[in-house]
Amino acid sequence: MRIGVISDTHGLLRPEAVDALRGSRLILHAGDIGSQEILDRLSKVAPVLAVRGNTDTGAWAVDLPIRQTLRAAGKTITVVHDIGDLDSSSRSRSDVVVSGHSHKPGYRLENGVLFFNPGSAGPRRFQLPISVGALSLTAGRISPKLVTIAVSGLLQRGKAARRRGRKAEG
Repeated sequence: MRIGVISDTHGLLRPEAVDALRGSRLILHAGDIGSQEILDRLSKVAPVLAVRGNTDTGAWAVDLPIRQTLRAAGKTITVVHDIGDLDSSSRSRSDVVVSGHSHKPGYRLENGVLFFNPGSAGPRRFQLPISVGALSLTAGRISPKLVTIAVSGLLQRGKAARRRGRKAEG
């Protein structure tokens, strides 16, 4: 089973992010969504389970929980926006903890629990990559994958800035 993971869209759902999530049987959104429209568009790819982030305000976000737990392929997955909002009981009962908030993509195994942050799929922040993720659950195993989204306009600006920097040094 493939589960797509996205976070920190902040109202911007890039077509490249949607393409990277295609083929998922479920999409987890770890908060800072930005609008109901983002969830509606993602639900055209696969069913969506989402949590409220610290910037998700307004009537559309009121019913979104701060934390959600689900079972998939015999594994317990907890989704929360800010890892700091997760109590130790939820950590210890989970096989996977999905979070966002930091905009830093990455994963680590800690005391048998996989902590997974897909990074930010929305507006670029802090020179961090734009990314989404996937969890593959097969034969009792969980395999995390991070997918960096190449946005051509951003890559071109970055290359041009590096060329200008080399010219200034030379």
